[in-house]
Amino acid sequence: MYPELPLWLSILFVLGGLAVLAWSANVFIDAADTIARALGVSPFIIGMVVIGFGTSAPELCVSALSGMTGHSNLSLGNAYGSAIVNIACILGISALIRPLTVKPAIIFVAAPALALISAFSCLLVGAGGGFSRSDGLLELAVFLVLLPLYCWFDQKSKGEEASGDKSAASARPAGKGAMLRAWVKLLVGLALLVGSSHVLVWGSVDIARALGVSELLIGLTIVAIGTSLPELASAVVSARRGEHEFVLGNIVGSNLFNTLAVVGLAGTISPFKNTSPYILWRDLPVLIALSLSIALFGFNWRNWRAAGTVSRVKGFIWVLVFLAYTGVMIAQELN
Repeated sequence: MYPELPLWLSILFVLGGLAVLAWSANVFIDAADTIARALGVSPFIIGMVVIGFGTSAPELCVSALSGMTGHSNLSLGNAYGSAIVNIACILGISALIRPLTVKPAIIFVAAPALALISAFSCLLVGAGGGFSRSDGLLELAVFLVLLPLYCWFDQKSKGEEASGDKSAASARPAGKGAMLRAWVKLLVGLALLVGSSHVLVWGSVDIARALGVSELLIGLTIVAIGTSLPELASAVVSARRGEHEFVLGNIVGSNLFNTLAVVGLAGTISPFKNTSPYILWRDLPVLIALSLSIALFGFNWRNWRAAGTVSRVKGFIWVLVFLAYTGVMIAQELN
């Protein structure tokens, strides 16, 4: 999928990709925050739709190209691996930077929905030992129903919270010039996020290729982490600023996009055959457990109707789970 590069150029791609990624994340988050405040839209929805789906563009491109070229395990490994990285690694690191505030809507709706979607994917992959075109179309249909439904639910919850709190923030009108600049910055930042992540993945895959590891392992580790770097960059910047809804919206939207739209579109373009059994009994069960852990870690045990907090300790647990999961994959590969 990626042409081979000289070693020095691969290293340059990795270092240059990281530098551009870090800079463009700041531009992207600034613009998204400006637009959200001006329109009075929930930061969670901006994080889920604009940031989450925007930063998932690398996964979409990589998985679609992998499926078209017959590398089904790389395609599925990229999509599901990125979803695992998003929770265990990115949310974990974000919580380590600053404890995350989790709204009841995420605890009781978004997190369980992600777990159910992963279980649904498990059933589709396990039913026929692959992923047919009809399976892909079905996942795309579920995605098109769930996205507007959850956006409506979140805006409804936001309205109820605002009616009970007169001090709640409202829309902040912005001039046409300011909004135009914000949209330009958003698009430029997104383009640089996607472009730099591709350059980074290209260099990383070329280095990994020399090590002689399997496509699934490359998809679940190097490619999954590489294509999740836009989410990581955006989440770290948002966490440092205390913009928790951007962080969580980013991850929820990205995982919704990865498990339904990315896999569904790639499977519709080119059905997956002879998928690795590891996807069924190792990777998807881990993703289901991690999705449920968002609700468990964020639950407020003193007042279940109030927002909860994911502490640094819980973030550290997520990171440990990610390291253990990666270690198991490498051990299985070596055996």
